[in-house]
Amino acid sequence: MTAPQPTAEPVMQLGESFVGDGVNAAHINTVYGLRNGPVGTAWATALAGPSAGHVPFVTVLAPSLPVKPLTLFVTKSAPAGDEHGNHIWGPAQAGVAAGVADAVADGSIDPSLTDETAIIAAVWVNPGADDADAVYRNNRLATRTALSNGASGLPALDDVLAARSAPRNPFYSAPADSHQEN
Repeated sequence: MTAPQPTAEPVMQLGESFVGDGVNAAHINTVYGLRNGPVGTAWATALAGPSAGHVPFVTVLAPSLPVKPLTLFVTKSAPAGDEHGNHIWGPAQAGVAAGVADAVADGSIDPSLTDETAIIAAVWVNPGADDADAVYRNNRLATRTALSNGASGLPALDDVLAARSAPRNPFYSAPADSHQEN
């Protein structure tokens, strides 16, 4: 796979990726852009405005070593208990941090812009997750893929239009004949 060519000044790139299956799957949405633009404003606002069960935090590769670009981890689900919380703050966070570093290493994110840009990662960790290593692997790959997709402008519109007649996700598949003209 050839690394995408990042834009010189990424005002905002949006990415999405779903990796794995079952309770240890990862679903990541990313927002990447300049700190002095709308992404930076959203990043600071989210960090300063936590809500019950959803406390955004800076993603780290190790204690006191945040990943660059600085990445705000926002959980899509409030911790359902101690084990779920540990999966969020442990392997999911480590996976997101490593996935961001992978995106810098592969050129999806321009290394020269890491101090001028920021990332928001919205992360789903299933409350039933039961394999920390799978949670880590899936979140790492999903983060890297979401950032690469954002840098490449994916998905392609042709792919979106081709899938519209039978949308599906891990929780539902529409019948192929469900397309209705309006």
